[in-house]
Amino acid sequence: MDAEQRDFLEKLIEAPGPSGYEQPVREEWRKYTAEFADGVVSDLHGNVIATRNPDGAPRVMFAGHCDELGFQVNYIADEGFIYFNTIGGHDAGLIPGRRVVIHADSGPVRGVTGRKAVHVTTAAERGKAVKVEDIWIDIGVADREAAEELVRVGDAVTYDLGMQELQDDLAVARAFDNKVGAWVVAEALRRARPGKLDAAVVVVATVQEEIGLRGATTSAFGVDPTVAVAVDVTHATDSPGMNKKTVGDVKLGGGPVIARGANINPVVEKMLFAAAADAGIEVQVEAESRGTGTDANAIQVSRAGVATGLVGVPLRYMHSPSEVISLADADATATLLAAFAERVRADSDFTP
Repeated sequence: MDAEQRDFLEKLIEAPGPSGYEQPVREEWRKYTAEFADGVVSDLHGNVIATRNPDGAPRVMFAGHCDELGFQVNYIADEGFIYFNTIGGHDAGLIPGRRVVIHADSGPVRGVTGRKAVHVTTAAERGKAVKVEDIWIDIGVADREAAEELVRVGDAVTYDLGMQELQDDLAVARAFDNKVGAWVVAEALRRARPGKLDAAVVVVATVQEEIGLRGATTSAFGVDPTVAVAVDVTHATDSPGMNKKTVGDVKLGGGPVIARGANINPVVEKMLFAAAADAGIEVQVEAESRGTGTDANAIQVSRAGVATGLVGVPLRYMHSPSEVISLADADATATLLAAFAERVRADSDFTP
C-alpha cells in the first residue's frame, strides 16, 4: 500500500458514513475511482458504481459496503442532553465515555457520551447490563434551546476517532468495518489491467449493509452480474478469548480470507484460490455453513441467481470504536480481486 492508497483509506475512515447518511464517504470513493474508471454513477439508493471495460463479458461485480455503525439523535432533553438511537449492531457497554461528532446541518458538533459514574451507582445498578436509553450525549450547552440551535432530531452521530498506525503494519480506526472493503474494491478496479480483461468489471460501494444488506440488494439487481465477489471484514481469532473451534483460525497478517460454504459458488471459490496461487498471495480459509450476513447473501439471490464469492479482511474487535487490521492484508485482498477479474473469460462457466 503506497502513500496515495493509504491516504485514500484514511479519507474514507474520516468521512462519516452511518447507514442512511453515507454521502461524505461516497463522495470520497467517487472522487478516487473517477481517476481510473471508464464511468462512475450513483443509483437512487445511494450506491456508487464504477466500471472498467464496460463492453466486456461477462459482468463481474465486486461489492464492499461503505456504511458504518453510528447513532441518530432521537430526543433533546430540557437540560440540553441528547439521547440517541443506534444505527447498526452496537455493544452498549462500549458506548459510554466516548468522544462523538454530531453531523448537523450547521457543521460538526462535538460531544461526549455520558452515563452515571460508577461511584454513585447502587450495587444493583452495577450488576445490570448497560442500556442505550441510559446513555446521553453532552455537547456542553445549558438547555434544550441552546442545543436545538446546533442539533436537530434525526442528525447522524459517529465516534470521533480517526485512523492510526500501530506496530508491524497494523492500523486501528473506527469503521474499518467496512470502509476497508470499499477501499479494496476500488483498488481492485484500479489494479485490474484493461488489456488483460475479457470481463466488464463493475465495483460498487454499497450502502446500508449494517441495517439489512439493502444496498447490495438494489445494486446487484441493477448491475445484473454473472459473477460477483463481496468483500467484508471477518473475525481474526488471534486475540485472547477467541474460540477457534467455533469461529475458525484466522490471523492478522495471514492474508485475505476466502469463504467456503452454502453462500459461495464453488467455481468462484476455486478461481479465487487459483488466482491467489498464481499471484503468490498467501490466503486463509473460513467455513460458512449458512448465510454469511454479508453483501454476498443478497447478491447470491438477486434476479435468477449470481455466482457469488466472499473474501474477508481479518479484523480484531469488530463493531467497536477501535477496530484493528493489517494494512498488508487489505493490500493483498485488492491484488487478489484484480487477479480474479483477469482470470474470468468470456466463455467461463460458473454453473456449479
